[in-house]
Amino acid sequence: MDEAVESPCVRVCAIDAKSGYCHGCFRTLREISYWTTYTHAQQRALLEEIEQRKVAGRIDSLHQFTE
Repeated sequence: MDEAVESPCVRVCAIDAKSGYCHGCFRTLREISYWTTYTHAQQRALLEEIEQRKVAGRIDSLHQFTE
């Protein structure tokens, strides 16, 4: 059975001008607006991509302090 996927929204809605990602959920405006139209498989794939974005964002933040 294809179980529903919970939205990654954390109600911190602000889009970063540089990356285009929401500061709260790390999705683009397009991904946010299309979330309910995605299949559960597409939603899970996006959640995996979001985790990669979070890791990349942490690495970028660390580089700011070491450069």
